[in-house]
Amino acid sequence: MLTINNLHVYYGGIHALKGVSLNVNKGEILTIIGSNGAGKSTLLNSISGFLKYKGEIIYKDQKLNFSPNKIVQMGICHVPEGRLVFANLTVEDNLLLGAYLRNDKKGIKEDLEKVYTLFPRLKERQKQLSGTLSGGEQQMLAMGRGLMSSPDIMLLDEPSLGLAPLLVQTVFDIITDIRKMGKTILLVEQNAFKALSIADRAYVLEQGKIIMEGSAKDIANNPSIKEAYLGVKK
Repeated sequence: MLTINNLHVYYGGIHALKGVSLNVNKGEILTIIGSNGAGKSTLLNSISGFLKYKGEIIYKDQKLNFSPNKIVQMGICHVPEGRLVFANLTVEDNLLLGAYLRNDKKGIKEDLEKVYTLFPRLKERQKQLSGTLSGGEQQMLAMGRGLMSSPDIMLLDEPSLGLAPLLVQTVFDIITDIRKMGKTILLVEQNAFKALSIADRAYVLEQGKIIMEGSAKDIANNPSIKEAYLGVKK
């Protein structure tokens, strides 16, 4: 569904991604784990069209060299790190902005109800200003807003960042529910234990390079990964 070949990204003199290659299969949850500064968010921003790069990104057999809005229209949604909700707009206005590029009014209405079913807390707060929501509620809103673009694949950047442990579990449960809706998930996450527990496959990104790949179960059971990311001593 999504293939990345030999991707290089530079920030001035900094070589952020160094020949990254990976593939995402339709219907799976693929997670990318790595420490701060490994290049995880850079990878997602490259797919979304926010960064210039060398190499190629292929989506549904078509090279991605379009503007971010066109990439969204093609079925790729990016839920950014830090949520980035529109604080001065209501919950419902934020959700409707997710459907800004759509013109199928019936489909938008149906998807809005699906989002409210998936996130009943947002239904309760639909007329509330988004800036007054808790961190967990804002994360739900960001994910719901992404779903309103009617994506085939969702890029989730650190969805559990800064959340209380109970809410972290809720967010990961919701990610599995989203996959059941027929969506493909590319998950970037520092909480390696949780990410690997719900993913089908995983890549480990370190200093801009893929150092390991495999099934999520195999990655989770790898002794070096256990020590580096899961807090388990050899």
